[in-house]
Amino acid sequence: MDIKNLNKKIKRECKKYPLCKTPKVVPGEGNSKAKIMLIGQNPGEEEDKQGKPFVGKSGKYLNKILNENKINRKKIYITNVVKCKTPKNRKPTKKEIEFFMPFLIEQIKTIKPKIIILLGEVAWQVPKQASQIKGINAIYIKTYHPAAAMRFSKIRQKFKTDFKKIAVLIKRKI
Repeated sequence: MDIKNLNKKIKRECKKYPLCKTPKVVPGEGNSKAKIMLIGQNPGEEEDKQGKPFVGKSGKYLNKILNENKINRKKIYITNVVKCKTPKNRKPTKKEIEFFMPFLIEQIKTIKPKIIILLGEVAWQVPKQASQIKGINAIYIKTYHPAAAMRFSKIRQKFKTDFKKIAVLIKRKI
């Protein structure tokens, strides 16, 4: 199945989940043959309005960091573990993460990225779940979520340093 049809399936299936009754389902967007995949926690307010991942304040900050490191957002695929906005943008529950994880695993299988960048604690759980994926030999890189980087100076420095290292790795691997 290609990513376009998979995302349609995700939208259809996720509407059955109680969390997704009101907000939009935001499956992800980007290059279907991306070598780099970014995975965040869940859509926020602006993402819910637009139906696209990382388009709010943290998305704008992420774009700035990507641009500074000459990483073209149009060449990557961006998604979240949880595909719907949580009430008051709270951290997703374990049950919610478990429900949405198979959809993310399918996205990884379909895109077959070489580098997977995990943005924040919820996304950091992905490698444990993704170990079941046969034929995917991706490098997983953990960093902070852009929202945390915007709020805390120590995290901001680490986030910027991580993306400098990621840019070097991309040049070597891709």
